[in-house]
Amino acid sequence: MPVPVHQLLIGDVFTNAARAVPHRTAAVLGDRSLTFAEVETGADRVARTLRELGVGRGERVVCWADTTLDAVPLFAALARLGALYAPVAGTLGINEAAELAATVRPALIITAGRTAAELAQLRAAIGVPVRDLRTVVAATAQTHRPTATADTDPHAASDVLETDPHCLFFSSGSTGRPKAIVLSHRVSFLRSHPGSQLEPRGAAVCSFPLSHMAAWTLSLQQWQARDTVVYLDRADGQTVRAAVRAHQATRLYCVPAVWQRVLDSDHAALATLRFADTGTSAVTAAFLDAIRTATPHAHLRLFYGSTETGNVAALDGDDLREFPNSIGMPGTSMEVRRSADGELQVRGPLLFTGYFDDPAATTAAFDNGWYRTGDLAEIDTAGRITLTGRLGELIRTGGETVFPGEVETCLADHPAVAEAAVVGLPDPAWGEVVCAVVVPSDPARPPNLPDLRRHLNGRLAGHKHPRMLRIIDELPRTPATGQVRRRQLAQRIAAADGASASSNNASEREVRQE
Repeated sequence: MPVPVHQLLIGDVFTNAARAVPHRTAAVLGDRSLTFAEVETGADRVARTLRELGVGRGERVVCWADTTLDAVPLFAALARLGALYAPVAGTLGINEAAELAATVRPALIITAGRTAAELAQLRAAIGVPVRDLRTVVAATAQTHRPTATADTDPHAASDVLETDPHCLFFSSGSTGRPKAIVLSHRVSFLRSHPGSQLEPRGAAVCSFPLSHMAAWTLSLQQWQARDTVVYLDRADGQTVRAAVRAHQATRLYCVPAVWQRVLDSDHAALATLRFADTGTSAVTAAFLDAIRTATPHAHLRLFYGSTETGNVAALDGDDLREFPNSIGMPGTSMEVRRSADGELQVRGPLLFTGYFDDPAATTAAFDNGWYRTGDLAEIDTAGRITLTGRLGELIRTGGETVFPGEVETCLADHPAVAEAAVVGLPDPAWGEVVCAVVVPSDPARPPNLPDLRRHLNGRLAGHKHPRMLRIIDELPRTPATGQVRRRQLAQRIAAADGASASSNNASEREVRQE
């Protein structure tokens, strides 16, 4: 008789916590909170409603919303059904949201805070049902179902497997076409499994929006430990510090740009932190020392990874001072290698399944089973990794990915822009910043940075807007095809920045907006 194999399922995380600590707080946002029992019962009700709407195993549900607690029972309900949760950032405009949603062919789109006109436009663009998230959750909470049948009980005869896809997170690809990164139940479970250690853990403040993989991984770590995650409606310094103080939080993970805001003042608010984490972009020794000063009781850690890989490597303790340019050693069960052209490649059980409905992109992302990170790296004899650059042209800024061509297309129709190129420039806070390089239509009246950013409002998400502007006479192009030489352009700007005399060059003028 075969030995039954226990499945690592995300729905079980909620059931386990609700059974063990039903009245403990699972999630908080502002003045509102949910206990584990409320998440569990809410997930059951939402799952029944989703089934009635025709959502079943393997189907996709897009959630286009800002961070909201109503997303938590939806997330759990979809895991229970074996359907896929596909979050789209609420900051995106309707055209961007519709484009992303269309790539995963959803059975249903759930939104929050949208007008009737926007819902109608979205419904017409995608051709699938659209429902308001709060209405769905409120309606299911008011529905009385004294008995459950095999047709309505979300726990009945579940055929969900740990290898089934569980989430889709969107990322720009090298072609600029949106890609959806597929994570299985098993991968999401394993990425958050350290949270299952049931030591007194304390609350964790989540500075990431719920459209981001990191937010859900951090949440699942807390929930596997049967503890609380505190969400934020915005990640400014005052809001983060207030959340840490109010909940006596012990854990805080911020990208460097958010940490800079947190460090501005009131370090006393951070005294309860036991773990202070950062990552996603390069940091300086001075920056890490500032975090140490502000969080005297915390263990400081620097993480490196991506949505495709999960956590790849980490640096902490004395190594942060001894190897300030390193990203540390590979994590448990993660293998790394350096390809012939210097690219860091990764394999292990935390890797994503692939890109949804995009076998060509999935194949291109791997080299005989090794995921190609796109980062250039050195690996020393101890196995410690140091990043040295990017293989391609994608811009990584504050933990987000930006495809230059997408921004260039939107800049091109500005009346003051004759030609535009977009490059990423190194930045200590953001890792890279988006820099627009513009040939003006009228050299005597070049566009300014605020005008360009206003031109992009409602068309591109804020993290895709340029933070720097260069005005030049001509873009460097390849002779044969006329393609913009972005790498050469970025090197040219960096060299000019390194020379004090370049700041007065009439053909290259810089404007920075922080």
